[in-house]
Amino acid sequence: MAVGAVLLVAGCESSTDGQAVGLEATTSGQGLAADVPVGFDPCRDIPKSVLDSEGLHKASSNNNADFDGAGGVKWRGCSWVVSDGYAAGITTTNLTVDKVRSNTKLTVRGEYTIGGRSAVAASRSDNKNPRSVCTLTVAMQGGSLEFSLDNPDSNELTGQRDTCELARGLAEKVVPLLPAGA
Repeated sequence: MAVGAVLLVAGCESSTDGQAVGLEATTSGQGLAADVPVGFDPCRDIPKSVLDSEGLHKASSNNNADFDGAGGVKWRGCSWVVSDGYAAGITTTNLTVDKVRSNTKLTVRGEYTIGGRSAVAASRSDNKNPRSVCTLTVAMQGGSLEFSLDNPDSNELTGQRDTCELARGLAEKVVPLLPAGA
C-alpha cells in the first residue's frame, strides 16, 4: 500500500508498510502551526457513503496514516484503497497550500478552487512516472487537507487514469464536508 504526503520540509512521497519514505529537508519548519488543523478528522468525518462512491475501503485493519516529519511537519488521518485501483491517504497537515506550491522539489500539476478553498495538485519532480502519484492539498485554517494518491499503471481499475484527476474528484466529494472556519 502506498500512501503519500507531499512535504515541503521532509516529506513522504509514499510509504511502505506504513513507514514513510522521505525527501531530503528543503527548508526549516518556520511558519508551521504547532499542530494540524482542527475541526475535521478524516478518519471519522468522511461518511461511508462518500467512501463507497469511490469504492474505497480500509487497506488494513489499522488504516492510520498519522506521521510526524522533520521540521515539525505533521499529518493526521487515514488511508484507504480501491481494489485493483488507487490507494489514498486523506490527512490534515500543518503544511499550507503556499508551502507546497513553493517547494522546488515538486512539480505543480494543477491549481484549483474546491469548495471555495484554494487547492494545488503536485508530484515530486524526480518521479519517473508523475502521472501515477499525486498529492492534492486543500487550504484549511492552520494548514491543509491533503489527498495523497498512488495509482500504478498496473492497477486494472484506475491505472490508466490520471492520478491528479482522481484526487480532484475525491476532494470534490470530501471538501464540502469541512466545517466553515476549519
